Amino acid sequence: MALLDWITPESGLRVEGDGICLRPPRATDYAEWRELRAASRSFLQPWEPTWPSDDLSRAAFRRRLQAYSRDRDAGLAYPFFVFRTADDALTGGITLSNVRRGVAQMGSIGYWCGRPFTRQGHTLAAVKALCDWSFRTLALHRLEAACIPDNAPSRHLLSKAGFEEEGYAKAYLKINGVWRDHVLFGLLSPFGGHDGPDEGVSV
Repeated sequence: MALLDWITPESGLRVEGDGICLRPPRATDYAEWRELRAASRSFLQPWEPTWPSDDLSRAAFRRRLQAYSRDRDAGLAYPFFVFRTADDALTGGITLSNVRRGVAQMGSIGYWCGRPFTRQGHTLAAVKALCDWSFRTLALHRLEAACIPDNAPSRHLLSKAGFEEEGYAKAYLKINGVWRDHVLFGLLSPFGGHDGPDEGVSV
């Protein structure tokens, strides 16, 4: 799939959830994305990798779209923006990444929510929708997620989404410039094991 297909409505990929919908980022999302990320910077930075100095620039956003397209073409990752169904407002983002096939059939989920939209259920709905899509459409067997131990809202969200705490990894990811320990979560498909995506399903 070409980059133009990935960033325009013709790509057709859309995942519905409870009061939200997920779709791939597009070039036309830049202004709304930049405004939300800028307004949420102090809220998000403690839980994310250090932002590059040009992180909110149009050029950086364009590079994101190019990377997203390459990963999706390779079947390695599926990034989405989260939109509130009622008014199509951008509330955050969620990504299925590190997709592994073969004997693994698994992937990792990561997400962020803009500060104005916290505690409203949008991210939980997005996680549930992406999990269902990953299991049904991509036929994955297992999903993983991780969060910093003192990120209580994220731990609670993953538990509500059905994930179980499975372990503790020291210095797991470099967050905000520091290698941080993480709690590890896992979720198994309720549909049993598969060898790959269902035939005829376009992702």
